[in-house]
Amino acid sequence: MTQSTIRLLLVDDQSLFREGLRTLLSVWPDLAVVGEASNGEEAIEQAQLLRPDVVLMDLRMPVLDGVAATQRIRQTVPTSQVIILTTFDDDEYVFEGLRAGAVGYLLKDVSSTKLVEAIRSAARGETFLQPSVAAKVVAEFTRLSQSAETRPQPLVEPLSNREMEILEILATGASNKEIAAQLFIAEGTVKNHVTNILGKLGVRDRTQAALKAKELGLI
Repeated sequence: MTQSTIRLLLVDDQSLFREGLRTLLSVWPDLAVVGEASNGEEAIEQAQLLRPDVVLMDLRMPVLDGVAATQRIRQTVPTSQVIILTTFDDDEYVFEGLRAGAVGYLLKDVSSTKLVEAIRSAARGETFLQPSVAAKVVAEFTRLSQSAETRPQPLVEPLSNREMEILEILATGASNKEIAAQLFIAEGTVKNHVTNILGKLGVRDRTQAALKAKELGLI
């Protein structure tokens, strides 16, 4: 296992699914499954013990569900990024998962190439949402904007014009590379701006940045 290898924890209550997923992911040399868990409590224990780079998390499981496990893992092992991998795309599940701190949300019918792309994005700290899920997030942003009754609270340190541009594109689920291409700037410059945006908004990841910005009426 090299330094660039992405270490994975698989969390799902179906052992056959975990076995198939492990076999599928073993094809890619930069991915390594270091552990498995069959429920949320086991997931927390394994994450704290193994400190994986990325956790693939199911939602409906016995003992403790994936939302609660995601929130606990993000609190206790902040270096571990979580991708929700489930059969459910109901609005309630999507937003609970993202609010808990997941950086990705995929359905189990996703292609293997998209799954690997999401894992690599998560390992870089970037958000990856399946198109149908991204559409729900955008729709929720619109709903929040239309139903807002209170004036947004100003930030202690306001975002610059460039940071606002990047935030608006980031909210659509775009990666740093995609943002850089759209704005004709270097990917490293985008990364620096994203770091500043997270700091000014007081959030830890891109998804929460988008949610916070919409709540504040910034986008």
